[in-house]
Amino acid sequence: MDEQDDNTFQEDWPEDHRSGVIAVVGRPNAGKSTLINRILGQKIAIVTNKPQTTRKRQLGIYTRPDMQALLVDTPGLHKPHNKLGDYMVSVAEDAIKDADVILWVLDASTPPQEAEQQIAERLRTIKGETPVVLALNKADLLPNAPDLSAHHAVIEHTHSAAISALNGAGVSELLDHLTGYLPHGPRYYPADQVSEVNMRFIAAEIIREAIIEKTEQEIPYAVAVEIEEYKERSADLTYVSAVIHVERDSQKGIIVGKGGAMIKAIGTRARRELANVTGTKIYLDLHAKVLKDWRTNERFLKRVGYRMPRK
Repeated sequence: MDEQDDNTFQEDWPEDHRSGVIAVVGRPNAGKSTLINRILGQKIAIVTNKPQTTRKRQLGIYTRPDMQALLVDTPGLHKPHNKLGDYMVSVAEDAIKDADVILWVLDASTPPQEAEQQIAERLRTIKGETPVVLALNKADLLPNAPDLSAHHAVIEHTHSAAISALNGAGVSELLDHLTGYLPHGPRYYPADQVSEVNMRFIAAEIIREAIIEKTEQEIPYAVAVEIEEYKERSADLTYVSAVIHVERDSQKGIIVGKGGAMIKAIGTRARRELANVTGTKIYLDLHAKVLKDWRTNERFLKRVGYRMPRK
């Protein structure tokens, strides 16, 4: 990053202060979103065990006196099948190319799978000279003196650390090591800012997380959430109106459920999470609509924030 960047946040920092970008990669259920939330001390990334949960580049801002790390939670590297998939892969690859260090979160409780080999192959192609650090997650599930040689062999790396994103074990030490890869530079965001996304984005992601957890089969991938209105009506009440877009009538039927039971359950879960994030009561108004083939509709994708990065 250029120290003369006009976006530099002007405040005091030590001369040896470091700042830079850490691209966080890993397959679903490895724990990368959980790790980012653990580092930040609050939730900005949705957490599920289903593929392609993360669709947009999500930036977490971690600041301490000696450094500011911009943690980029990347969409998964996969073979795209539609415009949305193209967008996701493009965002992930751009984040990796721009990073000062790549943090690959691996599930140490299970052997590496084909998905890890595919990620490794793609990383070798696009990362250039960017160093890779392995975070061997779920150490709390490992026996004493575990054999992690297969995980170490997945890709060439400069460092590895056994951690638990769930309980925080080893995370502080991992951050200390990652700091050494960041260039000397100033802070680019205020020390108390943890994300660049606004509450409308967070609300949409929380609702989508609830849908993913409550539905099965193709529904998680055929759904988009659009916030129509987000308004703080008082100090202790927030109003949120959202549309759940699906591609087929049958999917809408699943989202709504018999007698509206499913959309009610989705709303209950999302409302609870939103209340935790905002610290207010939530009035959540949810509707489901069919928008056929929205994943190939570039105009709609732009409207809900999936803008293809410029080349």
